[in-house]
Amino acid sequence: MAVEEAWWRNAIGYQIYPRSFADSNQDGIGDLNGIREHLDDLVELGIDFIWLSPIYPSPNVDNGYDISDYRDIMEAFGTMEDFERLLEAVHEKGLRLIMDLVINHTSDQHPWFLASRQSKDNPYRDYYIWHPPRSNGELPSNWPSLFGGSAWEWDEQTQEYYLHIFAKEQPDLNWENPVLRQELYRMVRWWLGKGIDGFRIDAITHIKKRDLQDVSKKLADTYMNVEGIGVYLRKLRQVFDAYPATLSIGEASGVPVADAHEWVGQNGYFCMIFTFDHVHVWANDPKDQPHIRQLKKALARWQYALAEDGWNALFMENHDLPRSVSVFGEDKEYWKVSAKALATLFMLLKGTPFIYQGQELGMTNVPFQSIDEIDAVDTRRHYEQQVAKGEDPEAVFKKLARASRDNARSPMQWDTSTYAGFSQVEPWLRVNPNKDTINLAAEKKDPDSIWHYYRTLIQLRKSEEALLNGTFHIHNLKHRQMMIYERRGAKQTFLILINLSKTEAVFYLPFQVREQSWTLVLSNYSECLANVTDECCFRPFETQIYQRSR
Repeated sequence: MAVEEAWWRNAIGYQIYPRSFADSNQDGIGDLNGIREHLDDLVELGIDFIWLSPIYPSPNVDNGYDISDYRDIMEAFGTMEDFERLLEAVHEKGLRLIMDLVINHTSDQHPWFLASRQSKDNPYRDYYIWHPPRSNGELPSNWPSLFGGSAWEWDEQTQEYYLHIFAKEQPDLNWENPVLRQELYRMVRWWLGKGIDGFRIDAITHIKKRDLQDVSKKLADTYMNVEGIGVYLRKLRQVFDAYPATLSIGEASGVPVADAHEWVGQNGYFCMIFTFDHVHVWANDPKDQPHIRQLKKALARWQYALAEDGWNALFMENHDLPRSVSVFGEDKEYWKVSAKALATLFMLLKGTPFIYQGQELGMTNVPFQSIDEIDAVDTRRHYEQQVAKGEDPEAVFKKLARASRDNARSPMQWDTSTYAGFSQVEPWLRVNPNKDTINLAAEKKDPDSIWHYYRTLIQLRKSEEALLNGTFHIHNLKHRQMMIYERRGAKQTFLILINLSKTEAVFYLPFQVREQSWTLVLSNYSECLANVTDECCFRPFETQIYQRSR
């Protein structure tokens, strides 16, 4: 890809979850006009492009990731004219806009599926994956759904099962069908023809299915990155390439470092990919705490893997994850400094940073009180299944609530008004009660705020070639608390020191690092002494950024 086309390498992305961003018509649901009204806030922050989570018509079983019409706008979000006005406004302000593209599955209310289930000889039947029961009447295979239960759902009318690796209302598309593939390619061209700047492609590693047989291996081997997927993805890349400067980002769950170059190298399937090794390191910890060394190893692994060929998408939050400051940081005593530490951790790595709405404010997990306050389909279904097995409801809820996707989907906190400036009526999901202290209006006024820190990081990153394209080098990889790395450019080198724990950290820098003459550029503590010495001691979540000329 030509350098002038790779605009995204020097850009900052910002993910918007439209339902929770800003409500302009006071119905409790965010909308496209609400986004347009806040574009100046995004420009002021310093972002370069917006990624919109799905805005297509949907029954909202999975909040828009169950699409019932690929070529229209969900009524609650506005009209196609509203979208076109938003796109025009985005471009007028010098920003770009990419959309979420969900092509592993549709809604069960999509016209294709409604036709598919009418009869076995319907022309749309093979748009989806249908299979009869086994000879003994059992399910076609033991494949589980990622949302719990079986991945097979019985259809009474045609006496067959259809496959859904997510919710039963999200039947999987049959990518083996060339007619379906052409339908999808035409739809992609239609949106690119309207002038959008690219796509983030959801669940794309799942589109190729393995042969129908029972599995005993881990789930990733069943549904993700199955051999042969490249045939489909190379053709999709050709569709994107017909529109110069189009950004394509694959949600690459299950893609190992060994396959990275096929996915995102010079001739890879996508411009960049989202990988999840680093954000999942806390999930299986018995104490429910992030494993700092594993986090460092995961980040470093992908930095080195794509150092010469490929590009990383950098993130700590998205619409599917709990708030990073509540998981990897500390959202009470060390809320501000830990949010700044996490910002530094990912914003200065090599790649394109993505900020999720509210992350720049340090928004935290929501103190949900009961399962009735949860909307996320996966959380609710896992709760029902575990309680049905006899597990303690309170314990199940406590664990699921902390990891629930709804933590990221609570309304954006603009100010201290009743509903945080998101709406004047009760929103579709509860507002976090800490909106009185964590909100954009307050943080703009406070020069020491998390918002101002993000803005400073963005300005620093954009002004220094070493932070855009410099090489990555990690130090003290085995240290249990400290993340220490350099970004080396032709003229400047930056040294980033981050204590990722809530206790003091003592560490020793390599001789070749501490013998250099470093200048302190930025810290997350208001009172900070330069600390590149033989023995260093950092306060909880303390972060320091140094610079030197080469």
